[in-house]
Amino acid sequence: MTHSRARQAAEALRAAHDNRMLHARQWADQGRPVVGCIGADAPVELITAAGALPVRLAGTPGRDTRPAGTYLAGAVDPQAVNVLMTFLPPGGPDVDLVVITHDCDASVQLFYTLRELRRIGATTLPPVCFVDLLHLPGDATLRYNVRRLRRLADQLAAWRGHPLDATELEQAVTAHNAARAARSALRRHRASALPGAEALRWYTAGTVMPPDVYARTVTEALESPAAPPAGRRLFLSGSTHDTADVYDALEADGWFIVGDDHDGGDAGDQPPVTEPTLEGLAAHYTRAVLPAAARTPEERAATVGEGVRRTGAEAFLSYCRRYDDAHLWDFAAQRAAVSVPSALVRDQPYGAIDLDALGTPSHPSGSWNAQVTS
Repeated sequence: MTHSRARQAAEALRAAHDNRMLHARQWADQGRPVVGCIGADAPVELITAAGALPVRLAGTPGRDTRPAGTYLAGAVDPQAVNVLMTFLPPGGPDVDLVVITHDCDASVQLFYTLRELRRIGATTLPPVCFVDLLHLPGDATLRYNVRRLRRLADQLAAWRGHPLDATELEQAVTAHNAARAARSALRRHRASALPGAEALRWYTAGTVMPPDVYARTVTEALESPAAPPAGRRLFLSGSTHDTADVYDALEADGWFIVGDDHDGGDAGDQPPVTEPTLEGLAAHYTRAVLPAAARTPEERAATVGEGVRRTGAEAFLSYCRRYDDAHLWDFAAQRAAVSVPSALVRDQPYGAIDLDALGTPSHPSGSWNAQVTS
């Protein structure tokens, strides 16, 4: 493969991050439906089997979200409020259906808000489906999730006018397994081959591109990766990031983000689905997909400790958005699990970070700052 082709593949991944609806518009131009997804554990195989393109919806950092605050106010993660703006005039996502999961409380609040806005006719909205997947061990949870996935399959069948068949589901599982394998290859190579912001862009592209296209594009791009920056090696935890804005700010400030453990980064890795059935999908989403909210502080601390050692990180940072407070409880165990300077920066706006408040690690071990509040 030529360097030029690899560079074109990298540019295609970057373009998909920067314009999340790029592939959706191309898909729709061919007369095919697009489904907007909210939640780290959306069962994308069922959506693909229904002939639709699943696209993870995200906000736009820096935009005015006051109109959304009219409907979704109070102590709500600003990410959810920003995503709600996507549905309000004068814009609106160009999707035919919305699927929301129970990956965190903010997603549930967003579902209730969209359902009510649709009920009262406050704005024109596509149909909204809620998939209440749980992530507890045990057969009871597995049986519950089978029923939730069967209900979604029935909703998709009614929406498109005929049932999903076994061949469609098998083909969808195969396509998404290929995308998972490519994503895992990216995770293995990112710390030695890519700036952290670029790695996040490539990860994010996988949530908005057709899975077979994504698998092929990542494989091509990794054939000739960009040189990593020379900077202080940083491992990042805390709130999830669905755009690269915070990563860009940190790396412009002299950091090199070599790893992370949030749902949009390394922690979004999944093993393949082993059985292309509803039962197989339920087993996968129950036991192999754990959104951040479903992981204990001890589990996240173990992930951070292993990640810092594996990547050779020189510092550890937990970044927490305003009202995304669950991650604050993880920090003490995470800091104890690493032997590098560590900091917690809290109450941050969506897609931004207060670099002045963050400061710089002063020594190679111990505490960088216990907490930084902006």
